[in-house]
Amino acid sequence: MADTGTFAMAGVLADAQRKEGLTDWGPGDFEEPLGVLLDDYPGAGLNAIGEHILRSGIVHSLRMRLRTQEWIHRHPEILDERIEAPIVVVGMMRSGTTLLQRLLAADTRLHCARGWEVVEVAPKLDYDFTGTDPRIAISEMRENKSRELAPELFAIHPMYAREAEEEIVFLADAFLSHVPESGANLPNYRTWLNTQDFAPAYAYLHRMLQFLQWQQRRRGVTAGRWVLKSPAHLGYLDTLHDEFPDVHVVHMHRNPRTTIASGASLNATLHAMHADDVDPHRVGSQWLDRMGWTNDRAMAVRGDDVDESLWVTDIQYEDAVADPIGQVRRVYDAIGLELTDTAESAMRQWLDDRPREVPRPPYGLDTYGLTDEQVDERFSLYNKRFRKDYP
Repeated sequence: MADTGTFAMAGVLADAQRKEGLTDWGPGDFEEPLGVLLDDYPGAGLNAIGEHILRSGIVHSLRMRLRTQEWIHRHPEILDERIEAPIVVVGMMRSGTTLLQRLLAADTRLHCARGWEVVEVAPKLDYDFTGTDPRIAISEMRENKSRELAPELFAIHPMYAREAEEEIVFLADAFLSHVPESGANLPNYRTWLNTQDFAPAYAYLHRMLQFLQWQQRRRGVTAGRWVLKSPAHLGYLDTLHDEFPDVHVVHMHRNPRTTIASGASLNATLHAMHADDVDPHRVGSQWLDRMGWTNDRAMAVRGDDVDESLWVTDIQYEDAVADPIGQVRRVYDAIGLELTDTAESAMRQWLDDRPREVPRPPYGLDTYGLTDEQVDERFSLYNKRFRKDYP
């Protein structure tokens, strides 16, 4: 790999080690995917602010890797934690995945990763797990700053410090992830990803869940199984299943015309935070391609096996909105878990108290150079198979 200035491999590795005072990266080869990513950033047309934001994010990921490895060195029992029968909510963006995950997370019998845990998975090495975790206040300040400085982004993709959050950041921390392409034009990296085995990223996710579960037990949390969520898993259901053989997947479905427009809107907003010249039509084309690729892979993994319902529950977005508790009950029936009165009451309370979404900026497929017909054609097989209202 050639020296790429701001994004030189040696520089980002050295910065992370210097900031943490640690040198052990732990197991797993992360340098190859990181190298491909770093090589692509100089050609992404980033402005100075974008370079700073994205480079700082990479250094933060590396710092969390170093700090996590040191915690495991001091407490090797972390790797004895068993991640049993996780419930994983998947689906395209804006298909109701957040609603289902946070409803399930209201049941205290289930583990989840809160926003403050996702942002900084590894506490400082002198933290003794007594008192209020200082990461909560830091994450709340970050949430408030996001509202203030990036209101459009917060409106499209709000991230709350104390709410259940998706674990996509752990895949991004392994540098095998589609997160970078959502924030910059990275044609070489996105093409390279299409041919890669994501098993190392899911092994890293497993390791981070063990670490989080160990931390939660130190705080007195007695939950059993995890409830996870990320649209990113949709393209890697086979890898997810290989890493967690007892997983139960909740697959959310919604009209792709809506989900594609929403995803393109988020990506265009992120691109504009990092670069001055952003072509919304290019962003739309790339997102349509990525989500078509993702759904093709999901359908191939699911196949036509009549036994697939043993590990997948399909839920329509409209049904989740109209009867959220009823759809949660379907999931509980599928996994053999009783929906207790206590759990149902907590879920109804969350529905009453949940953060209210602020109005999103207007967007439509045409903003991103797409048409209804294009989206319908690309997702014709998906619509016929999974959308009950499809003609």
